[in-house]
Amino acid sequence: MKLTDLNRDGGIGANSLFVQFGDLNVLIDCGLHPKKVGRAASPDLSKLRGVTLDLIIITHCHLDHIGSLPVVMREHPNAPVIMTTSSRMLIERMLHNSANVMMRQKEENNIPDYPLFTHDDIDRLAKRIHGLPFGHAKQFRGAKDEIEIIFHPAGHVAGAAGVEVHYKHRQIFFTGDVLFENQRTLPGAKFPAGHFDTLIMETTRGTTERPLGKERVNEVSRLVTTINDTIQRGGSFLLPVFALGRMQEILSIVHDARKFGRLVECPIFASGLGMDLADYFDEISRKTKHVNFNRGIIKDLKIKPTPRKLVAGQDPQQNALYIISSGMLVERTPSYTLASGLLGGARNTIGFVGYCDPDTPGGQLLASKPGDNFVFETAHVKAKVKARVERFELSGHADREELLEFAVQTGARSIVLTHGEQASRDWFAAQLAEKAPGSKILDPVPLKAYQV
Repeated sequence: MKLTDLNRDGGIGANSLFVQFGDLNVLIDCGLHPKKVGRAASPDLSKLRGVTLDLIIITHCHLDHIGSLPVVMREHPNAPVIMTTSSRMLIERMLHNSANVMMRQKEENNIPDYPLFTHDDIDRLAKRIHGLPFGHAKQFRGAKDEIEIIFHPAGHVAGAAGVEVHYKHRQIFFTGDVLFENQRTLPGAKFPAGHFDTLIMETTRGTTERPLGKERVNEVSRLVTTINDTIQRGGSFLLPVFALGRMQEILSIVHDARKFGRLVECPIFASGLGMDLADYFDEISRKTKHVNFNRGIIKDLKIKPTPRKLVAGQDPQQNALYIISSGMLVERTPSYTLASGLLGGARNTIGFVGYCDPDTPGGQLLASKPGDNFVFETAHVKAKVKARVERFELSGHADREELLEFAVQTGARSIVLTHGEQASRDWFAAQLAEKAPGSKILDPVPLKAYQV
């Protein structure tokens, strides 16, 4: 097997792996880097020029894994695309939203490359995208070689899969993005135990040690308590969330708290793609049973649309809970604009419940201290950090110790580190060298081909 990481910067971003099983050429994911624009945000697809791509596999529908899919499908018009049945139900909606965002960014920032694909492209390419249920084996053949693929539930988000590949006498496993703990909306990963010849694993939380007492159940309780405290002292609570997965999870947590009388009465605002995707989660829940979500909770919570006219630097004074995107407070998003108005109020709270890239406004705010001046550059607002800024350990990614334990028990001859910043990969490399001394550890340099 030959492997090339096409994410030109490594780390987490435009995730894409080119894997060659003999004469069978397979691409696993084709994402878009959230901090870059234009073609620089895509994987480096030049390595695929002159190559007949036989298959594209998608592990899940977050944009850092699917955001450039229409681009590579256009350049390789005969390559079929497979993903889980649940992901198949989500992907077109996610891609159409991405096309809308690129059109808006083109107008706002004069980006000539955008859009990388259009709504018509998505509609035309959709017939090549196929869903495969969890646990079902499917064979794919090249001129001489063949592989068998089985998807396994990876937790993380609806439809997320670990990918088991059988090639000749070898078993290879790609974790994709994985969470072993149960969420309110989704069971944890159910990966096959035992030996794999090669393991390709994510490393997102390699630098994050979960402190004692920060177990998920405790963090959910702390989140509800902090919301109550903020509302009761007359403030507002902003939860920046990712539209796919995190929004629906938080709505479920809030609904359960309200149902059992643990959440104070207050207005709840939410809107955008995450609310639209609630319909899809409801459908997936009914059709596949792999998700636990009922859209009726939105009615139960009396959720109101986020005010359209949020003013940068201005606190709406609603004494409310806001559950809105983006999860990392990316510039020119509702959560970014609202945060610029709430941060200067001592009664308010901004709480993060997922991964925040250190270079995003969300990551920078988490690194700030009370009393610091914080600049919202694109909003032209400077605010003193008076609000509480909290992190709740409710990540959609596995704790490093759990992932390490899974990796060690596979007894893999080779372990490839992906989807993590360098410090995270370094932690896994050091731990695996100690706990799995018989395994060869590979941290691939972007765009370099490796025989694995």
